[in-house]
Amino acid sequence: MLHTIITLLAPRFYSIYNKGRSSSTGSNFSKYLFIITLGSAFWIGTLYLSLRVLRYFSKIEEIGDILAFKLLSMVIVTIFSLLVFSNILNALSKLYLAKDLKLVHSMPVDSYQIFFARWIETTLDSSWMVILYTMPLFVAYNIIYSPGLIFYPITILSLILLAVGSSGIGSMVVMVAVVVVPASRIRTIFVFLGLSLFILLYIAFRIVRPERLVDPEVFSATIFYFKAMNTPSSPFLPSTWCYDAIFAALKGEFMVSFFHITVAFSFVLFVGFLALFIADAIYFNGVSKAQTSAARVFGGKKIWGISKGFDFELKSFSFLSGPVRALAVKEVKTFLRDQTQWSQLFLIAALICIYIYNFKVLPLEKSPIQTIYLQNMLAFLNMGLAFFVLTAITGRFAFPAISMEGEAIWIIRSSPINIGSFIWIKYFIYIIPLMLLTFILIISTNILLKVLPFMMILSCLNTIFIVPGVLSLGIGLGAAFPSFKSENPAQTITSYGGLLFMIFSAIFIGTLIILQAGPVYKIMSYQFRSKPLDFYDMAWIAASFLAALIISIFMIFVPMRFGEKRLKKSLFDIE
Repeated sequence: MLHTIITLLAPRFYSIYNKGRSSSTGSNFSKYLFIITLGSAFWIGTLYLSLRVLRYFSKIEEIGDILAFKLLSMVIVTIFSLLVFSNILNALSKLYLAKDLKLVHSMPVDSYQIFFARWIETTLDSSWMVILYTMPLFVAYNIIYSPGLIFYPITILSLILLAVGSSGIGSMVVMVAVVVVPASRIRTIFVFLGLSLFILLYIAFRIVRPERLVDPEVFSATIFYFKAMNTPSSPFLPSTWCYDAIFAALKGEFMVSFFHITVAFSFVLFVGFLALFIADAIYFNGVSKAQTSAARVFGGKKIWGISKGFDFELKSFSFLSGPVRALAVKEVKTFLRDQTQWSQLFLIAALICIYIYNFKVLPLEKSPIQTIYLQNMLAFLNMGLAFFVLTAITGRFAFPAISMEGEAIWIIRSSPINIGSFIWIKYFIYIIPLMLLTFILIISTNILLKVLPFMMILSCLNTIFIVPGVLSLGIGLGAAFPSFKSENPAQTITSYGGLLFMIFSAIFIGTLIILQAGPVYKIMSYQFRSKPLDFYDMAWIAASFLAALIISIFMIFVPMRFGEKRLKKSLFDIE
């Protein structure tokens, strides 16, 4: 069996090896060097921030260690949640939607062996980044608590066991879901995955009950507060075993740590054998069903006179020219018919509700800072947070929009429509939904915070100018770095182009927030003191807002032009 598994994994390892060889020359080398440099900077920055937080906690008598370990518990629960959902998505792609499945299953190999090889790939793909980029936090804990170098192998082993266990859970969920859901509707699994993520995140968030960190008054006595802060998570969760092992290692209790690692290891063995048993029973049957043609969740019947197939008439875009109108209609139909796209809107709606609710329950009246100052300060910071949420949603929907054309991009290439119009159509399809979403986030939170009219107006103006810039970056860089042969275009956000989009979006948003921070503070200060602004302050404020406006306009057109040039070159240079 071992030789069979190695043979099945060999193409993957050879592709990584060949890609590494090709990256040693030319532009690929500079691309990988940039990614490594950026990753290292992120790693070092995370380590620095973690050390600052833990050192601050260590200076708090009695409760400092409790806060530090509660933070550790929250981080591990979050890691577990991310690993489970990431493995579910990757397992669905690797086990059922990969293009080479027909070839692999035609080989004289048992289905459970194919599953085992794909399970290894799924675990590696889903876990390496989560583990790598959370390691700075654990390094910071080792520096603060000094348990010794043995802490590192214990932590790495605990995280690996957590990743393998999460992968086993995710793979079993996918295999059972594929059997339960009719084969002709395999893509509707994404509906269940979106809801599962929401439920998983909500349960994980409520398990740690983070509101206790800021509101000790809910306890009748200090002793109950300390006791509740020390209360561990559910003992039946793999994340609890991982936390207990790392916690014991930090305390120098290595035998206790070894016990919890043994418990986690036994769980991994159980999950592994159970997953192989399920795979031997139902995996091949699920693969066979997945090869049938996909059907929509809703048929062709009509509700309220509207076709469930979302057959929009061309007259809806009658103001456009013929070819442009046809392409616009195609974009809308493609989005609405692709359930992997619109089904995630349910999840986004749920997360928006949680986002808004968090502002509703903020204990502002218990803050030592005057409430009116705090409310407007939070409103200004919330702008940045809302725009980063916008960036994430743009990265998921708008950035892969060009790549979603797939290998049918030749139709666009041979059509009488130019590439520039093609990209701008993509842009205008997404601009209104993203604008409405951002307005909902910002206006609703501002109403809950009861901000001043100035802050409400500023938030709305920022939305009008920042949303088009972020979307321009998403569409433009998505066109500049497309992946037409990707099995899952949504994963292009993890590519080099996706990385550039996230970086430039963060720089764009951060620059505008920094430019406005000083003027906003000055205006708010003068308003609270009921004093008029002097000439120099007005000139400085005007210059800052003008610079923000120029940058916003610049970011609308330049990325789109860059993407158009790059896409033309990649399409028309094809032999």
